Amino acid sequence: MRQIHICEVGPRDGLQNAQHLMPTEAKQAWIASMAAAGIEEIEVGSFVPPKLIPAMADTAEIVTFALTIPKLKVVALVPNVKGFERALACGAHKVTFPVSASRAHSLANVRMTPEQMVEEVRRCVELRAQLGAKNGGGNNGPQIEAGVATAFGCTLQGVVPEDDVVRLAVMLAETGADCIALADTVGYANPAQIKRIFSRVRKEIGDKLEAAHLHNTRGLGLANALAAYEVGVRHFDSSMGGLGGCPFAPGASGNVITEDLVFMFESMGVPTGVDFDKLMEARKLLVAGIPQEPIYGHTPMAGLPKGFRAAA
Repeated sequence: MRQIHICEVGPRDGLQNAQHLMPTEAKQAWIASMAAAGIEEIEVGSFVPPKLIPAMADTAEIVTFALTIPKLKVVALVPNVKGFERALACGAHKVTFPVSASRAHSLANVRMTPEQMVEEVRRCVELRAQLGAKNGGGNNGPQIEAGVATAFGCTLQGVVPEDDVVRLAVMLAETGADCIALADTVGYANPAQIKRIFSRVRKEIGDKLEAAHLHNTRGLGLANALAAYEVGVRHFDSSMGGLGGCPFAPGASGNVITEDLVFMFESMGVPTGVDFDKLMEARKLLVAGIPQEPIYGHTPMAGLPKGFRAAA
């Protein structure tokens, strides 16, 4: 039984910052291959204006395709009510809202203040409830995750006060969002900071704090993931090949690398549910689909150690 739950964000976070476009058919093959490797949750795109991020122009088509893959939770990023309505229309299983703790990044990324973004999340929770009421009660729409972006620092603002992060997480939990994630959007975090802020937020909102979205910009991605694990985090975002970054946050390169994250936990005896050999096959499709982009990963480059046995 898997103890670590990985959400692969390469098709969204990875490709949105790439210098080249991956064809739709190549995206579909890559996503299907990652699902076949045991990745149970994939953020397949974002409902943002294509003129701002051309790589996301085919998100509706990609969501429709991904929904045909058995047992895959299909996730899409949405920046506002309009994006949420598009995700609803496509039938996405889960949406994630980027709500930055940095006012400067929030204005650059979504053209709204953090407080305005909290209200966008609240409106979408209410919209989902209204749809549920029309259809016999209960929720009738996607799971809603609110991700606190730049929770550990910001290249535009610099220091982001920890109290601001905790306060924003509490506000988002109170909207009725199903879960909260903390994101190291620009790779500023260190393990001690990860432990401290995750612990502070969990003390305030309990199990609603679910996921860690980490970047490897300064080489601390795995160290920060391990630190998060040690304070109880079991859901992690990661990106195959280490692709990733926010076009509106200078220097926000490189998510934590899926292949290395899987190897770290499996070598520790912590099951991820991911087949490493099949993951390497999916990596080949990534390289073939966007050959001009640099692809990273220590484990794929070095190979598995002799005698390596997966946790499961």
